Amino acid sequence: MRAIERISKSEVESRSVCASASKWDDLSRKVYCVLGITIDAIDMPELLRAVANAAAEKSPFLISTPNLNFLVQSRTDPEFRDTVLSSELCPADGMPIIWIARLLGLPINNRVAGSDMLEALKQNYDGMPRLKLFLFGGAEGTVDAAAKAINRNSGGLSCVGFINPGFGTIEEMSQDHIIRKINASDADFLIAALSARKGQLWLRRNHFRLRIPVRAHLGATVNFAAGKLRRAPAAIRKIGLEWLWRIKEEPYLWRRYWDDGRKLLGLLLTHILPLAIRNRLNQLRGRKPQGLLIESIQDCESVTLNCNGAATASNIEGAISIFRDAAATNKKIHINLSGTCAIDARFLGLILMLRKQARKQGTGLSIIGVSDRVRTMFRLNGAEFLLALN
Repeated sequence: MRAIERISKSEVESRSVCASASKWDDLSRKVYCVLGITIDAIDMPELLRAVANAAAEKSPFLISTPNLNFLVQSRTDPEFRDTVLSSELCPADGMPIIWIARLLGLPINNRVAGSDMLEALKQNYDGMPRLKLFLFGGAEGTVDAAAKAINRNSGGLSCVGFINPGFGTIEEMSQDHIIRKINASDADFLIAALSARKGQLWLRRNHFRLRIPVRAHLGATVNFAAGKLRRAPAAIRKIGLEWLWRIKEEPYLWRRYWDDGRKLLGLLLTHILPLAIRNRLNQLRGRKPQGLLIESIQDCESVTLNCNGAATASNIEGAISIFRDAAATNKKIHINLSGTCAIDARFLGLILMLRKQARKQGTGLSIIGVSDRVRTMFRLNGAEFLLALN
């Protein structure tokens, strides 16, 4: 079967299918590829509504909260990166993510920190239903103190259970009796507070065993809730200097921040600034935005999407519709970019969402026909790993 679909405003309006409140749709997320990880352009009210919907529907909903450390680790740790790419939402937790987005001209304007999300839920934001919380992790004496503090200040959250698993391996923390205790709590929201890598991998490993719908690794949030650490004042957080406050509170963190800062400088010189300059030059040239023609060719085993023109944010809505149709076939998807003259962070984010969908279905996705120019854009956006898909 062969079909040619041109993206136009009228067609988008007639074919667009938005995510409903009862079913999460990754392809409808406003997601961008930022140095190889997905970041959602979302604000706090949108995030809280998504949490409430997932809790009500009892559907698995993993939230990752990328910061600079997430970004740096993802560059060299594909397993850790996949925990972010497989999440249902990835709001920007760290100010460096916001700064990078601004340099690149991406509409990611709101820092949505995990600690702020927990505070909003505690305050019963906008009359949201009260959620039951389960805490997993934290230092000795911290997790139980956090649970007591949350329940003492009754509001939009009640803590119905906690486990301090100690410093064991992911395997030891995934034993049947631990998972049974977590599931028996009948909680709505599971917060893991381990190291970033261990917490993300533990949540991903037990994704299909856990029955608590909303899950997130929120790191220091449990320490803040327990009163073991003081969070930086709002003014310091606003100007992006919370890391200095964290070093004051936890001096051992200086080494992590130093290493992450050095690596960010390298990324700034090799990826961020070259990409920002390219984007700015394209704006100064004042070229009229090009359209995008997607040719969909289907056989008994696969669907090939031939993309001709500009695979950019200006053409994204129609591409979403066509990508959704391709995913609905439950066949392997090939994206042919031989006719593509440009690609940007928004379109790469959409490809990452299609990749997630294909992996869920066990079908797979590959990218073919990439020119040197487009390959460079993959590299600068940190998405070169997509070109190794088969």
